[in-house]
Amino acid sequence: MALISISNLTFSYPSSFDEIFKNVNLQIDTDWKLGLIGRNGRGKTTLLKLLRQERLESKEFDFYDGKIISATKFSYFPFEVKNKNLPASDILSELSPQAREWEILREMNFLDMEAELLYQNFSTLSGGEQTKLLLIALFLKENNFLLIDEPTNHLDFNSRKIVSDYLKSKKGYILISHDRNFLDNSVDHILSINKKNIELQKGNFSSYLENKKLQDEFEIKTNKKLQSEIKTLSASAKKIEGWSNAVEKTKFNSENDAGGDRGWIGHKSAKMMKRSKNVARRRSKAIEEKKDLLRNIETVEEINLNTQDFHKNILGHLKNVSIFYDDKLITQNFNLEIIKGERICLVGNNGSGKSSLLKLLTGENIKYTGEFETAKNLKVSYIPQKTNFLKGGLDNFIHEHDLNETKFKTLLVKLDFSNRQFEKPMEDYSDGQRKKVLIAKSLVEDANLYIWDEVLNYIDIFSRIQLENLILKENPTMIFVEHDISFREKISTVLKDI
Repeated sequence: MALISISNLTFSYPSSFDEIFKNVNLQIDTDWKLGLIGRNGRGKTTLLKLLRQERLESKEFDFYDGKIISATKFSYFPFEVKNKNLPASDILSELSPQAREWEILREMNFLDMEAELLYQNFSTLSGGEQTKLLLIALFLKENNFLLIDEPTNHLDFNSRKIVSDYLKSKKGYILISHDRNFLDNSVDHILSINKKNIELQKGNFSSYLENKKLQDEFEIKTNKKLQSEIKTLSASAKKIEGWSNAVEKTKFNSENDAGGDRGWIGHKSAKMMKRSKNVARRRSKAIEEKKDLLRNIETVEEINLNTQDFHKNILGHLKNVSIFYDDKLITQNFNLEIIKGERICLVGNNGSGKSSLLKLLTGENIKYTGEFETAKNLKVSYIPQKTNFLKGGLDNFIHEHDLNETKFKTLLVKLDFSNRQFEKPMEDYSDGQRKKVLIAKSLVEDANLYIWDEVLNYIDIFSRIQLENLILKENPTMIFVEHDISFREKISTVLKDI
């Protein structure tokens, strides 16, 4: 066991006026399996970079004060593989030169991987297989503490369970993930980057969420009580002050001049004024207590989509459709009927053709055989997996896609965008923020059918809950691919194997 000590950490990016972290103090045990959570753009990946001392490699990290003290070596996932055309075994040997082949094969067995994958070119492996091998390489490094940044984005449902169980058997890492089930099975502590502070708790995500709900409910209840108390005290102080002033004036009326006891009247007035000041102090104290409440409540605001009814019950169908990628058959004799009101989740391993099928439904030029048809005048809204094509200003994006600016930006604010974010180029957004741009675009478009391809990749947990609430309220017709089991179980009405 060793400790990572963070003292008075304050950090901001050169391009931002806002501080990402301010006076953060933490101690992290290197035996922990620590889940790092927080809404998109809160600084999760930035914190991992700061732990690795990346400020030495980039000017942007000159903007931090404080101390990070650790005798621990850090390894970061995803590790950049510069030459993917080498055999996987060579890449693992480069990352973990001390690891023996039998150790690598043992770990591959834990991850349900065939031994021959080790001798294939790394570039020929699927994203999930590459993820597993890189995790093996990093865990076999000696005396290293792993910083694991969203490993689930290339993993299908089965692989997520296997990798989650693998992580559960290990110790000594910080894991960023927005998959609730994955976190619950993989971590024993939660570090939450909140609106105003960073909070550390023992337990998994579910226990953290339950504690947060209880804390939020307590703060909301206390806030209402203090609001009522402040209102009552304000009225009382005003009334007492009025009485005091009225009594004070009687010292100077004609009757008192004729023989009234001015001393007694002055004493009574002073007593009332003192009482008024006591009430005012109690009110100020209540206001100060109120300032510390509701700082970190994550508001999951209701969002809407612009779904349009369609005059037909059948929106499209595929019959005996086979799909080819680079002349290789990846999907064979697939049949599907798209019925209005259904939410169809496509289920299959990586490489089974799910994304290609969705692209075919959007009208992209995908090589296929069989019968495929969608209803005439059908309006489709599509969210692709990748976001790296988003560049330039948000206003240009709005104009290019002819979006309602007010509705679009209102949706982004509800998805936890700040107004300052609108001024930045999209290439400076986090992966999750870029995905939210595509989500907001889809929600404001007129559509009869929504086609979403792993829309939750990089999306924070609270935004996932927003989308779940939206879909259950609006009941749109959807075809989607998603490996987040919580989302899939709540949203899908049909599971379709491919």
